[in-house]
Amino acid sequence: MYVGEAASHGIYRGLVHRVHDWHDELPWIRAAGAEGVIVFESAARGCLQDTLRNEGYQVVGGSSFGDRLENDRVYGQMQLAARGLNIAHSEAFTDFAAAIRFVRERRARYVYKSNGAGSARTRNYIGQASSGEDMISVLSAHRARWAGPGAPDFVLMDFIPGVEVGVGAYFDGRQFLEPYCLDWEHKRLFTGDLGELTGEMGTVVTYRGAGRIFARTLATMQDALALSGYCGYINLNLIANSDGLWPLEFTSRFGYPGYAICEALHEETWDAILMKMVRGTGEAIRTRAGYALGVVLTVPPFPYVHGYEALSSGLPVLFDATMTDEERHLLTLAEVALEEDRLITSGRIGYVGVATGVGDSIRLASDRAYTLARKVLVPNLRYRTDIGDRVMNKDLASLTALGYLDP
Repeated sequence: MYVGEAASHGIYRGLVHRVHDWHDELPWIRAAGAEGVIVFESAARGCLQDTLRNEGYQVVGGSSFGDRLENDRVYGQMQLAARGLNIAHSEAFTDFAAAIRFVRERRARYVYKSNGAGSARTRNYIGQASSGEDMISVLSAHRARWAGPGAPDFVLMDFIPGVEVGVGAYFDGRQFLEPYCLDWEHKRLFTGDLGELTGEMGTVVTYRGAGRIFARTLATMQDALALSGYCGYINLNLIANSDGLWPLEFTSRFGYPGYAICEALHEETWDAILMKMVRGTGEAIRTRAGYALGVVLTVPPFPYVHGYEALSSGLPVLFDATMTDEERHLLTLAEVALEEDRLITSGRIGYVGVATGVGDSIRLASDRAYTLARKVLVPNLRYRTDIGDRVMNKDLASLTALGYLDP
């Protein structure tokens, strides 16, 4: 494993074999031939992945085209519009004053989203006032505090009411691999959908029922992805309502905690799945029916980096004695390290890991995920306690009534 970000060098220290320069590892990858695979988890190294593929390496992760789909939100929307999909009107800005003028002239609810793989999710904002007055205030605050580097890069997207759902699939360089995945993310920090937009605090996923949504949305990108050489997982987040399906944004990578939660429904190991992707023969992935529900486990000051070293870095990570081997397999650790035979928190932001539960129903998956979460013993451990409730109580019924789910 190679860790490119200096502040993250502590992650998995003492747990996996680490290398200081991934270029030095290319000879043995080359010598491994069909069994040699390079895996990226990033939407910022697509050009490098394209180069490696052109040099004959087998690479799973994305492509330069995939990077642009995720990082340039307006470009991603235009790609979808060109294929006949509904899109929310978006305006791109590199100046807060221009954005403020835009809202004052076109009063409505907007969603503020930063462009770029490294943009802070906590700065994103979903407008609440139909007058746009709260968005004007947010933009004004960002303008007053902006410290660069460079100009800001963001979009204002029309707010679309409805059910938020994601559809994703593995792409082998030529075609999407069945089955396709549906997911329901919970992005805010606190129970009850309060607090900051963190990226993700927990998710419900299933590999069943996605056919209709997939065919109308993500499937339309197959030829473009193949032309770009894309190989990896890709997800499209969207809003479903009575007017149709409205794509919002791409995630052109495995994503976290998504990969950990999806894994719980896989009936084959990651190495087998990676080989299916690099072979490019369209072979389906074996998955189980039902749902997986993952809960993100954090410590302060998540989702911020400021103060982490003083507050939470180096805390002990322990497990209740009743944790079973099956439960341990469903616990994915993230920012941890092994130090003198002790597992401790590491990294830079307080993302300890993901506790996942699996079941034939969302309720059963939820009960199992939270039973596991309570067996992770870390000082000041925090997580939401309502992951999946909205999906059970509202979203599934709404999507069924709208006719978007497979029977």
